[in-house]
Amino acid sequence: MQSSPASRFERTPNHGSKNDIRWKQRFQNFSKAFMRLKEAVEMKNLNELERNGLIQRFEFTLDLSWKVMKDFLEEKGFAFKPSPKDTLRLAQESGYISYAQELIDGLDIRNELSYDYSGKKFERSEICLRKETFPALEKLYMFFANEASLFIR
Repeated sequence: MQSSPASRFERTPNHGSKNDIRWKQRFQNFSKAFMRLKEAVEMKNLNELERNGLIQRFEFTLDLSWKVMKDFLEEKGFAFKPSPKDTLRLAQESGYISYAQELIDGLDIRNELSYDYSGKKFERSEICLRKETFPALEKLYMFFANEASLFIR
């Protein structure tokens, strides 16, 4: 008998822990980064300096995206290896999100762009970042905004 993917991870209730505060604090940083990214994504016909800024905003926002999810899952009681891809896969396997692959693709592009000194990879990746990764980041932002508002009520 094969176990379900989510059963590979240990889960114990962890409400009221320091992670409860941590994910909310990290979400504040993610929120700021996301809004700055949104400004950059809305720009068209970028020059080289603006393209570099867009890349940096994608990198920073993607990095915060998986980290806020890691903190959120830990607060929910999951114990797992906190790598970016494993975190996003667990979030999807656990039913919190349905767009992990788009975020993982964005992480892969981020890693490729780290070694792109000519700018050619960005030109090929820009459409994917704008049309797939950014909408997934926007969904993640809305997910966490909703989760954070549940604690305020």
